[in-house]
Amino acid sequence: MSKKRKIAEKIDRMLEIPKEVYTNMPKLSIVGFEEMIIENYKSILEYEDYYVRVNTYIGILNINGFNLRLEKMTNDHIRITGSIENIDLEKTTD
Repeated sequence: MSKKRKIAEKIDRMLEIPKEVYTNMPKLSIVGFEEMIIENYKSILEYEDYYVRVNTYIGILNINGFNLRLEKMTNDHIRITGSIENIDLEKTTD
């Protein structure tokens, strides 16, 4: 790791800046089994009322459930509601 990067990480820790703010790392927020917010996503690959595949900068996120809906979408985040049964992440290498 370069000296410049080490200094940047120290500053980030001191300022308590979340990693997802200054990187493309996705952040998943889950509220019970009914709501999920995904920040820092790239695109939606597939969407059905029982299955959603979302491409992120580190892999593909698969959400399975019932009555899934894409509620609120922006360039930065997406909100999925419905009965979420299962979530998994497929790691990809670029």
